[in-house]
Amino acid sequence: MSHRHPPFPAADHGADQHPDDYLDDHYSTHPEPVEQFFEADLPSRRTRRPSRARQRRRRRRTIVMIVVVLGFVGVVFAVAMFLRNLLGVGEVTDYAGPGTGSVTFTVEAGAAPLTIGSSLEQQDIVADADEFMSALSTVADGRLIQPGEYEMKYQMSSEEAAKALLLDADAGVHYVPVAQNLRQNEVFDILVESTGIPREEFESLAEDPTQFGIPEQAPSLEGYLFPGEYRFDLDISAAEIIQEMVDNSMAALEDAGVTDTDEQYRILTIASIVQAEAGQADYAQVAGAIMNRLGPENTETNGLIQSDATVTYGLGRKSYSLTEEEKADESNPYNTYAIPGLPVGPIGSPGERAIDAAVNPADVPYYYWVTVNLDTGETKFSETLAEHARYVEEYQAWCADNAGRCE
Repeated sequence: MSHRHPPFPAADHGADQHPDDYLDDHYSTHPEPVEQFFEADLPSRRTRRPSRARQRRRRRRTIVMIVVVLGFVGVVFAVAMFLRNLLGVGEVTDYAGPGTGSVTFTVEAGAAPLTIGSSLEQQDIVADADEFMSALSTVADGRLIQPGEYEMKYQMSSEEAAKALLLDADAGVHYVPVAQNLRQNEVFDILVESTGIPREEFESLAEDPTQFGIPEQAPSLEGYLFPGEYRFDLDISAAEIIQEMVDNSMAALEDAGVTDTDEQYRILTIASIVQAEAGQADYAQVAGAIMNRLGPENTETNGLIQSDATVTYGLGRKSYSLTEEEKADESNPYNTYAIPGLPVGPIGSPGERAIDAAVNPADVPYYYWVTVNLDTGETKFSETLAEHARYVEEYQAWCADNAGRCE
């Protein structure tokens, strides 16, 4: 970088003097004294301009001060916001009134109230999910928000939002929740309670399952009353309800790739055993063990499935305990301890995942399984009866420590 000299002083020269003349005068053989040169040509302290270095230093100081001030302001703002959030100062926890505008709000099947509240808050339908939960508990009176689409408004009070969801849920429909693994008589109990239709109508229809497209070998509607959350029209008939549930079972089987009627019945029977015998995490392995028992090469159990759940179904009860006489009773068509192969039909209503496990069983070497902890659902598998016996002892020890749980 080149260095610039200060401008030549012009105090002692006319405006029309040539630059070369100026140089000749000041660099002649008779220069003026040094003292006179500085005194004559340098401006006074009052009039001379600051040097560029000094200006740069001032600018840097100014910038530093601005940064410090902005940083201080930022810290103060952050502290203020922290205290505001901590103390809830100025926080809107509820809107007033019925709201404005219009928005479609969807409640998914199985959605918990807290999940619903969070979704309402995210869509600015209510101000605060916790406030909504509080309002819901006050006005619900035992009612539940049902799945479906609801016409709501933005910025509703929590109470208005809760009432809207509860009122719409009850208007114009019968809500019928049918859990997995329920037996036909248990499903009828729910249908009667939810719809008010007399039980006799459902039982009469169940005497002829073929009218709903069920194969002739089926002794009842058992297994075909597909689980799920239903919202039936108020004027629906018992026959229409059953047909819809059967159609849903058929659709689940077809989605799993099973279209033949006889094979559908077989898969549904296996799936119902899987559903009753295992927790969801073990469906595929239990299905694999059942398939091993049904295989022609099975010399371990000689074709016997030996399922407690099938036997108790045939006995008309639900329990974990069987006597040796009950296991030997061949008059029970669902006794898979005494009769090789599958029972005469399904023993409950399996869901999609149990059906999928029956269609796609795990490739396992096991023939035996036992749930050793009924609370956690921990299940242990084995290839031999001797190994299985040790796991049965583990189950019995758990039962001894948990009186009444294994009856």
